[in-house]
Amino acid sequence: MNPPTTVTALSTYRNQTPYPFCPGCGHHAILDRLNEALNDLHIDPNKVVLVSDIGCSGLSDQYFVTSAFHGLHGRSITYATGIKLQRPDLKVIVVMGDGGTGIGGAHLLNAARRNIGLTVLVFNNFNFGMTGGQHSTTTPSGAFTSTTPGGNLERPLDVCATVAANGAGYVWRGTSFDKDLSARIAEAVRSDSFALLDIWELCTAYFVPNNQASKKTLTTILDGLGLKAGLLHRAEYPEYAAAYRKATLPQRGLSLPAPRPISPVFESPLTRPFRLVVAGAAGGKVKSAARLLGEAALLSGLWAAQRDDYPITVMTGHSIAEIVLSPREIDYTAIDRPDAMILLSREGVAKVGAQLAAMRPEDRVFALPEVADVRTSAAVSVIDLARLPGSLGKGSTALYSIAWALKELGVLPIEALLAATARQGSQYAEKNAEAIRAANA
Repeated sequence: MNPPTTVTALSTYRNQTPYPFCPGCGHHAILDRLNEALNDLHIDPNKVVLVSDIGCSGLSDQYFVTSAFHGLHGRSITYATGIKLQRPDLKVIVVMGDGGTGIGGAHLLNAARRNIGLTVLVFNNFNFGMTGGQHSTTTPSGAFTSTTPGGNLERPLDVCATVAANGAGYVWRGTSFDKDLSARIAEAVRSDSFALLDIWELCTAYFVPNNQASKKTLTTILDGLGLKAGLLHRAEYPEYAAAYRKATLPQRGLSLPAPRPISPVFESPLTRPFRLVVAGAAGGKVKSAARLLGEAALLSGLWAAQRDDYPITVMTGHSIAEIVLSPREIDYTAIDRPDAMILLSREGVAKVGAQLAAMRPEDRVFALPEVADVRTSAAVSVIDLARLPGSLGKGSTALYSIAWALKELGVLPIEALLAATARQGSQYAEKNAEAIRAANA
């Protein structure tokens, strides 16, 4: 039997980076109350995921030491749903604005009716604060915004009544000024149901000056619309992620997929985290090659983390993979200054300028001939493609280049990369192995 896991008490779940919001913006207070709630709950930060989308509220997740996912406008609840269904053990907290609530209305309804175990914090400041103060679905009737200069003609969406009627287990409305906000957030997270807190606040950049709004205005709007504040709805429904596993898997004679463990069979000389960036073009197999490197690291007894960046287009634009390898657990996955960088295309180089500028003389850059003219303080080595068999095609260039760099860097054995390739069990395994061997011939 495994010993119980001990969670080290945190004095704060915030990192030291100051918030970027406008003076007086209600986002400051809401995030501070969220931090207080997490402190009260005493949850392992590795078991908390903050999910956000576009908008001022979407900047929030980077100021916490938890895991995070940032996605498209109005889609935060869909990402959060996927995370919760895959990992029901996690506490998944959505931070979204009233803009995202309106844009993602269908997702909001479906998550509520399924009672997905999410905690949704709606940063409701009645307008699109990031893009110029346009009206949103929650803008009060008669309110002045950049798109309703004569006063808003629409009745605002009652977010709380909408989710309550459709199956949410916990629904609360209040303001960023409420003294019990942190306690209500903690209560919602504990509920293990779909919980939504509609938190009214002031956008000091647009809504306040356009409407001579103040703290008192929030109460006036509530009264004018006939809306109530406080805990509006609480009910016990089966949480979907847990109910699905309980109801469907046994009926189909199935169980949860067993983990496919990777046991270390090689050794790495690394004694500290090593950060590598691979910058190439879309369609260049950058992500899949980096994934093989990560698996090779696991086979070498290391921890590995990978972050990919690419545009929404297909087969055009950049493809960036950031890989962190470490002999210890990885708590910070961002790469501000790489120890090494592999440059494969102009599209990739155009996206990593700041990281190139941050590199020092002791760092290494490995570049294909056509991009070897980059400006950087790091030592630049040109990757020789002459050894790459033409029969493999350009799709093997990324893996070949990674293998080439590994030979020079020595952070883990090439045999580990070959073993990771063998684990693929796909039609590409032998071609990938040939590219790796060619780089080390």
